[in-house]
Amino acid sequence: MNKTIFNMKTISLWNKCHFGLNVFEMAMKSPAITRNASFSTKDPKKSEALKARQEELMRRSLPKRKSIPGVDNVILVSSGKGGVGKSTVSVNIAAALMQHKSNPAVGILDADLFGPSLPTMMNVSGLPELTPQNNMIPLVNFGIKCMSMGLLVDPKNAVVWRGPMVMGALNKLLNETDWGSLDFLVVDTPPGTGDVLLSLAQTIDIAGAIVVSTPQKVAQIDAVKGIDMFKKVHVPVLGLVENMSGFVCGSCGHITQVFGSNDLQSLVEGSGAEIIGKVPLDPGLVQSSDNGQPLVLSFPDSAPTKEFHKIADIIVNKLSSN
Repeated sequence: MNKTIFNMKTISLWNKCHFGLNVFEMAMKSPAITRNASFSTKDPKKSEALKARQEELMRRSLPKRKSIPGVDNVILVSSGKGGVGKSTVSVNIAAALMQHKSNPAVGILDADLFGPSLPTMMNVSGLPELTPQNNMIPLVNFGIKCMSMGLLVDPKNAVVWRGPMVMGALNKLLNETDWGSLDFLVVDTPPGTGDVLLSLAQTIDIAGAIVVSTPQKVAQIDAVKGIDMFKKVHVPVLGLVENMSGFVCGSCGHITQVFGSNDLQSLVEGSGAEIIGKVPLDPGLVQSSDNGQPLVLSFPDSAPTKEFHKIADIIVNKLSSN
């Protein structure tokens, strides 16, 4: 199977996406716009009208969002900073959704093309089979459909690609995968607010996003930036998950605040986002991840598992009410 199938349409889509992001900035640097903006500031109504017009022009330049065939709800799991356990949260949210009383069909996509971890965490390997239409068939484990760049390349080889190739690979994983019928597709995104996340947010119909942080202030500040990015691209934020929220002692169950206890809620006030879960560290977490089985399944009575089930309930309730 050709593992890197890309075309000019993919490159064009990538260019349009990035061109659209810069339209507003370029327009504001234009002498004509600058003069108008300077003049309009004397009249707040004119200034607001000009800003609205500029934003409308920016939106028109972007490709239209489209749905993924057979997928009802696409949920992005993101973080402003790496190392906060976003992939662990993604995998366990998918497992908790799969166990929800509504019995939904769940899939998970590893969109972190440069550091795919889904094959290890979900214990899946091997090239996906193809349909007669040359669409990839996701691998299935624990009742969850899985797709990752890690299934398409040698796990020992680094993915050293630039913009157009990255966007082409992402498009293939999203739109050339036969997901069948899914109620929820959880997408584990790369950290930060870069190309992949922006392309997902601007080209795919997204039901909502979850932002992952830790109790550390440096991670929380970046999480707030992530919320702001989703607001700018009109993606609803389902909530924040504070991961590593204390350490659970394996002997007595006492929770120690290893990373401090900075108040995340005070940072996100005014953003419209809410904290939907605080997941503590647990000795079983490393064991379950290394063994390729989500904590929710391997330690069903643990404190983190109960928190993931609460998060899944909130997600289902929010999306079912929309």
